[in-house]
Amino acid sequence: MKKALIFQGGWEGHEPEQVADILGGVLKEEEFEVNITNTLSTLEEEDLSHYDLIVPNWTQDQISREQLDPLMKVVENGTGLAGLHGGMGDSFRMETDYQFMVGGQWVAHPGNDGVTYQVRILDSSHPLTEGLEDFTVVSEQYYMHVDPAVNVHAVTRFPIADGPYKENGEVDMPVVWSKKWGKGNVYYCSLGHVAEIVRMPEVIELMRKGMKWAAR
Repeated sequence: MKKALIFQGGWEGHEPEQVADILGGVLKEEEFEVNITNTLSTLEEEDLSHYDLIVPNWTQDQISREQLDPLMKVVENGTGLAGLHGGMGDSFRMETDYQFMVGGQWVAHPGNDGVTYQVRILDSSHPLTEGLEDFTVVSEQYYMHVDPAVNVHAVTRFPIADGPYKENGEVDMPVVWSKKWGKGNVYYCSLGHVAEIVRMPEVIELMRKGMKWAAR
């Protein structure tokens, strides 16, 4: 049986405990043994190599090098990393090494919560998006700094100011991407502001596919 670690905490506005329970339930359905912890100390106190998958669910806050270094090393050695929204894409803002591993970092969400936007699936035959169709979300629309080396699987159209790169005043902003960090698979989905959004069938399916794909 594969093993997964979810560490949850940070800013309470993202309902980390509820979201961790939802993601943990999905993993249990996929026959993972799941450990959910509410302390970053786990990262320095446990042997993380026992885990096939680690799911960060910790918005903002700070992490020590004694906690971050083991996380980055174990992913480099083959443990998968998968997460969503600010729980993975807006963690530990001062740690650029972490952002490099993840493949991006949150910048803004103009209009805040309640923006209606479409998520466009780029390749419905890819294992990460197979069977999924474009869908509409009413939530935060994340604008992110994104590593150009990531593999993008879903996007949203984002209005931008006049500039040399505009196309009809809009730009494609990645919503779902994957990448490698050493031997480890890394998966990210920018959806999931609160538990209600994570429970959307499309988001559940994206995370189910992403977490399974990322796991060693």
